[in-house]
Parts: sequence; structure tokens; C-alpha cells
Amino acid sequence: MSTVQIDFLFDFGSPNAYLSHKVIPDIEARTGVRFRYVPILLGGLFKMTGNRSPGEAFADIRNKLEYEHLELKRFVERHGLTAFARNPHFPVNTLQIMRRAIAAQREGVFERYVDVVFAAMWERGLKMDDPQVIRQTLDEAGFDADRFDALVQQDDVKAELLANTQQAFERGAFGSPTFFVDDQIFFGKDRLRDVEEAIQEKKGN
Repeated sequence: MSTVQIDFLFDFGSPNAYLSHKVIPDIEARTGVRFRYVPILLGGLFKMTGNRSPGEAFADIRNKLEYEHLELKRFVERHGLTAFARNPHFPVNTLQIMRRAIAAQREGVFERYVDVVFAAMWERGLKMDDPQVIRQTLDEAGFDADRFDALVQQDDVKAELLANTQQAFERGAFGSPTFFVDDQIFFGKDRLRDVEEAIQEKKGN
């Protein structure tokens, strides 16, 4: 049985990344393979690739956004993700919460941080580019907000997020969520079935 590396490139600003995050544990349970979460800055990746958010890219395409909303609704219902709610402050500048994701990795609290911030964005509908809201959210969850504030000012934390984003671009990514099964790229929550199939194929090699 071969070892498989699964990378999940995410930004908290993507509702589809949140929905993927909620489904990933079931895939991990079925395959026995853990996903490696890689924080990236979606705005930076958009600039590198010339990509835009669906709201911008499809704004002038008749019926396209309506279909995107339908697919999201189907996904939510299929997986019973009843806590999901659209964020009234969308789009949110995610620079600060993504830098804090890097800090959370260094502090050994990454998995819980990811859960808390995804919930704040896509269940509670909080304005997670407001420094006071970020601090309050972290304090409520038992994190040391002052410690996070200090860490995100460090050059190496900033540089790591930028490096993750640059590497994502070089690997062929153009948005979030993006998945890599070893070197195979898959984009979007609707490719998670393909991701799972690719994992099973790799494990059978």
C-alpha cells in the first residue's frame, strides 16, 4: 500500500472551502488518509492568476449565479450541513485571519483554530476582517488573542503565508478549495468524490 499525500488549499473567505472542511472528516474516515490543510491567501492567488470571485466573474452571465447557488444548496442538503449560513459581510478581507492560521500552526492549535474561524465566517456570519471581532472570537474560544496579535506581526509568519500562496500558484491552483492527491489537482467542493476515488486508487497501488 502506497503513502498518499492529500493537500487542501484553503482560505476562510471561501464558502466552498468551509463546506469542504465539513465533509473532509467523512472522507478521512472512509479512506484512512488525513488531509493536510494548507493556508493560502485567496486574494493574492487571484492576482497571480487573473482570477475573480464567482460573484464578479459570473455577474453578467445570465442564469450562471443562480445555478451556482442551486449547486451550493444541493451540496448543503446532501451532506446535512444545516449550520451553514451566508455571511452578510461577504466579501471579507481574510489577510489577518489567514496569517493567524499560520500562527496557529506554530502554536499547536491549528485544527481548533480552523474550526472556530470557519464557524465564525459561515455559521455565525461575523465580520472577520474587523480586528475587534477577530479578538473577541478568539477570546471566546479560549485562545490568547494578544499572543496571536504579536505573532502575525512577525516577518516569518507573513512570509510563510505568501510562500504557501506562491507555491499554490506554481502547482497550478487558481482558487479555493483546491486539492492535491500527490501531484493530481482537483478544484472545488464538487470534486471531492473524485478526490476520494483518487485516494483509493493510490492506496491500491
